Amino acid sequence: MSNKAKTDPRRWRPATQLVRGGTLRSQFGETSEAIFMNSGFCYDSAEAAEARFKNEIPGFVYSRYENPTVQVFEDRMALLEGAEAARATASGMAAINAALTCQLRAGDEVVSSRAVFGSIAYIVNDLLPRFGVKSTMVDGTDLAQWEAAVTPRTKLVFFETPANPTLELIDIAAVAEIAHKHGARVVIDNVFATPMLQKPLQLGADIVVYSATKHIDGQGRCLGGVVLGPKSFIADELGPYLRHTGPSISPFNAWVLLKGLETLELRVARHVENAAKVADALAAHKNVGRVLYPGRSDHPQHALARRQMAGGGNMIAFSPKGGKAGAFRFLNALTLIDISNNLGDAKSLITHPATTTHQRLSAEERSRLGIGDDLLRLSVGLEDPADLIADLTQALEKAG
Repeated sequence: MSNKAKTDPRRWRPATQLVRGGTLRSQFGETSEAIFMNSGFCYDSAEAAEARFKNEIPGFVYSRYENPTVQVFEDRMALLEGAEAARATASGMAAINAALTCQLRAGDEVVSSRAVFGSIAYIVNDLLPRFGVKSTMVDGTDLAQWEAAVTPRTKLVFFETPANPTLELIDIAAVAEIAHKHGARVVIDNVFATPMLQKPLQLGADIVVYSATKHIDGQGRCLGGVVLGPKSFIADELGPYLRHTGPSISPFNAWVLLKGLETLELRVARHVENAAKVADALAAHKNVGRVLYPGRSDHPQHALARRQMAGGGNMIAFSPKGGKAGAFRFLNALTLIDISNNLGDAKSLITHPATTTHQRLSAEERSRLGIGDDLLRLSVGLEDPADLIADLTQALEKAG
């Protein structure tokens, strides 16, 4: 056996894990990961097929269940996150839905922060109660509300931090302590922070979910999601759910995501560097009412951000003066930054949450969450920050 075969990838540093983690070479010895686009697999004998279906011998059965290319992506993500295991899905929402639904039964209770993506609010508030699961929403920043809402009947708690789109932060360790005291699991959507800036499992979370469509791909090319957690949860609860409901990721998409992982550390560092400069420029402009960026000292939870994040991320929330009309004038005056509801892309993207990602929430609920008609969400990309600031400045002047 070669020295390479003996290397424990868990001892590698993140940059090495992102490039080489989970590598599974075929007999041809390819340097780039192979794309196994086949749906099925062959067996040497009828006995071998029987044994593989019984999980008595290792091997692949059907790409809806597992696939070699997908497995490399899953193994690499698990190494990066520090998780025992991972399973990939067709999208981020497929990952969140599976992570929640696979472990819930009628009579269970779920506690979630209010500040979540619109589709997640639909699952928690509309979908789960149809199947007899009670859902309670709390102000995630208020530990007293978590204490009051989490009871011995609570099966899991869910939240995203930083939250979409207001960049509200939740104390992962404190909420995990409350949940675990009652035997509840903690499920966290870590997409805004990325695995490079925040490690929820190290802070007490049980399960972490990503929309790999965002920073992991990072170039707007494909959809994907991933769920990470203990081997027992992945194998015994999540695995059967995915196997029988079918939200499987395309092997080609998994391969694209692998290519994205190779540069994730470099991209996130540049994202954070750019976002810090852009946030400072926005905060200094006379036509901006407020700026929310975890990396700035004026963020309401900057101290918490410094405790549990390694950087401020690439997302900024801000409000041009002039209400909705002023926000729309500003958006329409941009010449470089694209109006889009995606995020985590190499290109800078901006959206108006009240009329896009969170439009299905009532005006009262949006107001409670701090999603005003003037609020914009900016995903800072990899362009030269001077060009981004110039575009934002000219648009603010025209809209002012």
